[in-house]
Amino acid sequence: MLLVRTLLHVAVVGLLLLLPLLATQANQPVLASAGYTVFDQVHVLPMDSEQVLRNQRVVVQGDRIIAVGNAADVVIPDGAKVIDGNGRYLLPGLAEMHGHVPPLADFSGIPARYLDDVLFLYLAGGVTTVRGMLGHDQQLRLKDDIASGKRLGPTLYLAGPSFNQHTVTSAEQARERVRQHKSEGWDLLKIHPGLSLAHYQAIADEAKKQGIDFAGHVPEAVGIEQAILLGSRTIDHLDGYMAALGGFDKPVTANDLAPLVALTKQHNVAVVPTEALWLTIIGAADRTKLQAFDELKYMPAQVIAGWQRYLQQASGSYYTGDTAALHAANRQLLLRELYRAGVTILMGTDAPQLYSVPGLSLRREIPKMTAAGISNYDILRSGTVLVGEYFADKDRFGQVKTGQRADLLLLDANPLADLSVLYQPAGVMVRGQWLSRSELDTKLAEIAAARQAESAGRQ
Repeated sequence: MLLVRTLLHVAVVGLLLLLPLLATQANQPVLASAGYTVFDQVHVLPMDSEQVLRNQRVVVQGDRIIAVGNAADVVIPDGAKVIDGNGRYLLPGLAEMHGHVPPLADFSGIPARYLDDVLFLYLAGGVTTVRGMLGHDQQLRLKDDIASGKRLGPTLYLAGPSFNQHTVTSAEQARERVRQHKSEGWDLLKIHPGLSLAHYQAIADEAKKQGIDFAGHVPEAVGIEQAILLGSRTIDHLDGYMAALGGFDKPVTANDLAPLVALTKQHNVAVVPTEALWLTIIGAADRTKLQAFDELKYMPAQVIAGWQRYLQQASGSYYTGDTAALHAANRQLLLRELYRAGVTILMGTDAPQLYSVPGLSLRREIPKMTAAGISNYDILRSGTVLVGEYFADKDRFGQVKTGQRADLLLLDANPLADLSVLYQPAGVMVRGQWLSRSELDTKLAEIAAARQAESAGRQ
């Protein structure tokens, strides 16, 4: 494989070196000046292995990476926009694998600009791909608007409206709903609690026939084993494991976890832990620290007020109150054991939810992954190349490699040594569109000012 990659690299570089000669012979300019961006003298984390390629030149045309090679060997196209990468590090953009996107229409008095602000906040946090986990009316149009450039935002892969005990009333109706979601163009099916085993089985069987994934929660009547065996693409939030083992209110051990961890690995089911948010939901988070998060200034006052009400009157099926600390310890042990077993772990935060601000929530989730023993490289993999593999039937992305979608993060230091450098990127590229640090800061300041003005207007 190394030889093949080397030969391909040489071929690409050689082609670029030949372009000036070919263009001269054809009496044509060397590449069109429009649509080219070059990261020059940059250190590249290609994410195909744990390595850093030093002093590289990465050429982007439109929404694609067209060349990666030694800076001395790769030609800079005439008129290209050149970004100084000297001393900086380039890696693929990150993904939010359990995210949410507000509806296009105004709702509950939330400011009309909230949707576009959420989309931008994802980008400001380095998130260039979002798996939206609850569809709304017109959201597929939003996906198309982003893809066509009408709106600025991360690439969206969307689950449709929820499958739950209220929306699924029979096995045949479940199958029809699966077919409907497939025909409408949703990328996957969202599973919520409340489904019976018979209805879940019908969903799983029809989803397989239709070639569409299903993922999300594990309904109590289904259980984690059946969810895995029936083909849930991901298990989100880890609650299905905790329910099976009584992990909400009693200690569990690695031996207790081993059979379910092995089953998960055997059936190639991935997990999206969303640990930081779930600590808040179960009642294990530090409330003072939550309310001091700097990124809250980007959220509408009505949203923050709702989050504060939860802290004051926490309740719900996931809240575990007096046993929350024990529950949290069990969850961390589970994540550690899943990682040790080689189960695919995908980056996700369930933003925007309780104190989980889109994009910026990664700075809360990543330390939880580190605490579970996941290496810096594998944390990066969970949001890049592994997501690209998950969506391999949709597009090519998640690596810094020729032909991949040009979703990129430029950092001031090496994230393999310190993941916190992810939280303040020098710039973000999404589908070939470059957003510098100054542009990110300007827009973030505008969002914060808008939120402040809205709050003042409500007083």
